[in-house]
Amino acid sequence: MKKLYLILCAACLAGCAPTQTPPLVYSVENTAVDCPPVAFPSVSELPSVPLLPDPFAWADGSGRVEKFSEWPCRRAEIIAELEHYELGEKPGRPANLTATYADSVLTVTMIEAGDTVILSSRVVMPAGDGPHPVFIGINMPTGSLPRNLFTDFIQIPFVHNQVSLHSGPRDPQKSVYRMYPQLLTSGNYTAWSWGISRLIDGLELVQEQMEADISRIAISGCSYAGKMALFGGALDERIALTIVQESGGGGINAWRVSDTLGEVEKIANTNYDWFLPALRDNFNGQADKLPYDHHELIALIAPRPVLILGNPDYAWLADESGYISTMAALQVWEAMGVPDRLGFDFSPDHPHCMTTESQQTAITAFVDKFFRGKPDVDTTIRTAPLFTDTDYHSWISGWEGHTLKMNK
Repeated sequence: MKKLYLILCAACLAGCAPTQTPPLVYSVENTAVDCPPVAFPSVSELPSVPLLPDPFAWADGSGRVEKFSEWPCRRAEIIAELEHYELGEKPGRPANLTATYADSVLTVTMIEAGDTVILSSRVVMPAGDGPHPVFIGINMPTGSLPRNLFTDFIQIPFVHNQVSLHSGPRDPQKSVYRMYPQLLTSGNYTAWSWGISRLIDGLELVQEQMEADISRIAISGCSYAGKMALFGGALDERIALTIVQESGGGGINAWRVSDTLGEVEKIANTNYDWFLPALRDNFNGQADKLPYDHHELIALIAPRPVLILGNPDYAWLADESGYISTMAALQVWEAMGVPDRLGFDFSPDHPHCMTTESQQTAITAFVDKFFRGKPDVDTTIRTAPLFTDTDYHSWISGWEGHTLKMNK
C-alpha cells in the first residue's frame, strides 16, 4: 500500500476531524500536489480491461484506496493518466497574474516568459449586499441554463476563444501558445481548463471588491461546453458545484461503453482539436487498453457536488453510455458516505441544450442545498426513465459497493 498520503485537512475550508463528513469544496486548485509520480506503461504493455476500471485501485497494482485521506493521491493518479493518454498536461498558475474589476468587467492579466494573456468577462451582478455566490457559464453568464435560476449569483462568462478556439488550426504566435508551447499539441480541454482556473485566480484577487463568496463557485456548459465544464470542475477543486449538460462522448460517457453502441461519439470520431491525437492513434478500437475511463473523470469531482443533465432524444450523445458511466462514478460518492452530492436527470422530450421542468427542479435543489443553506433539500435525484432496465452492474462487477474509512 502507498506510504505517502496527502492530508486533506490542510486544504479544507474548515478543519477536518476523524469521521467528519467530507468537505464540500477546497480552497486550492489541486490538493494532491505532493503525491508520488505515476509510471506510464507503453500502450503495448497496458493490459486489456474490458469492464470499467476500479476507480479505487492504485495504478501500480498495490491494492485499493481504503481511507478517504488516501483519495487525493488516487485522484492525482487519475489526473496524470488522463493528461498522459488523452489531454496533455494542464499548466499551472503563471508567475505574474493580476486582476481588476471595473465597469462590470473582470479582467485577468497573465504575464510569463515575456508573453501576456488577458481574460475579460462582462459580469452580471445580483441585487443586494454580498458576499454572493458565483456562477461561471461557458461563453454565456449561466451557460445554457436559464438565468432566472441564478438571480442571486454573480454571473461570469468564461469566453473560451480568449484561450483557444473551438477547433481549427492553432496560431503559434498567439500569446497562450508562446507562453505554453506544449498547448499547441495538447487537446483544447487542457487549455480551456487552464483558462477556467486562471479566471478563478483573478476572482480570488478581487473578491472583496466584487463581494464574491469564492467558497460557492458553480460552473456549467452544454454539449462541447458541457465537456468543458466537466473538465473544469474535475481539475479545479475550488469549484463547489459542477453542472454538466448534455456532454456526450468525451464528457461523462465511458469510452468502453460507447464502443458497444451505434453511431455515437467515440474515440474513433471525436474532435481531435479537443483531445490528443495519441488517444485515437493508440486506443481507437481498443478502449479496453485505457487504464482509466470517464466514470473516473466524473469521480475526480468527488466529494464535491455534481449534477448531470442528459437528453436521450439525441442518439449522438449516447446517454446510455453516460448513464452507465454516471452510475459507476456514483460508487465513489457512496463510498464516501455522500451519495446525495451526485444527481442526474436524463429526461427526454426537449431540444438540445434546453432543460425540462424536472431538470430545472433538480438544479434548484442542488443550488438550494449546497449554496443557499437549505440542508434538508433532497438531492438524491436519479431520473433516467429510458434506462430503468439498463444493466450497469455488469460493467462494475468486482468493485461495486466499496466503502472508505472516513478517518485519517
